[in-house]
Amino acid sequence: MANEARPCPCDIGHRIEYGGLGHEVQVEHIKAYLTKSPVDAGKAVIVIQDIFGWQLPNTRYMADMIAGNGYTTIVPDFFVGQEPWHPSGDWSTFPEWLKTRDARRIDKEVDAVLKYLKQRCHAKKIGVVGFCWGGVAVHHVMMKYPEFRAGVSIYGIVKDSEDVYSLKNPTLFIFAENDAVIPLEQVSLLTQKLKENCKVEYQIKTFSGQTHGFVHRKREDCSPEDKPYIDEARRSLLEWLHKYV
Repeated sequence: MANEARPCPCDIGHRIEYGGLGHEVQVEHIKAYLTKSPVDAGKAVIVIQDIFGWQLPNTRYMADMIAGNGYTTIVPDFFVGQEPWHPSGDWSTFPEWLKTRDARRIDKEVDAVLKYLKQRCHAKKIGVVGFCWGGVAVHHVMMKYPEFRAGVSIYGIVKDSEDVYSLKNPTLFIFAENDAVIPLEQVSLLTQKLKENCKVEYQIKTFSGQTHGFVHRKREDCSPEDKPYIDEARRSLLEWLHKYV
């Protein structure tokens, strides 16, 4: 989930029909979805799934969008074969389900994927993007791995730690104003702690009127009012990667 301390229902939104431009590969003990960039510039991005898993078409669509902008992208199965959350699941069982899928206990998988990108894809510069559960994971890895030149955490926030500010490299946080999972008070607290303590570049963008999942789980044509915010958030994501990776 996007907030370990307050698990809330996370609506799948619009599950898009999308086949994908990439293919599945084996990376040590996990499967992954890999899309090569049309231009081999030695740049790669790890895309971290939400609670609905690495095979969600929406996440693969986002990975392919990033790949089309000059990065080899990979969406690993960070649940390591465990079932993703099902949209019709009983939310009363969600906290128990989440205990076996800790977004801050993914270092073994991150190490394997970094090695794969460096050795098999010849990546010299690597960034990371994550949604919801994956946004928490991005926040975590950006405080631990200096190898990631840039991170984009999309509606995800580390909550169960005093230290949320020891970022190793530039990190962009994208939030929704009307997010039932992440109240604005949590965004304000993160903003304050980063302002007081963070030593690297960071940015926090909160999109007015939007809800949890808007960047990757709303169709672009869902409503004329939402489309500019979806487009701007995706543009911000790409600009951050272009600037720092």
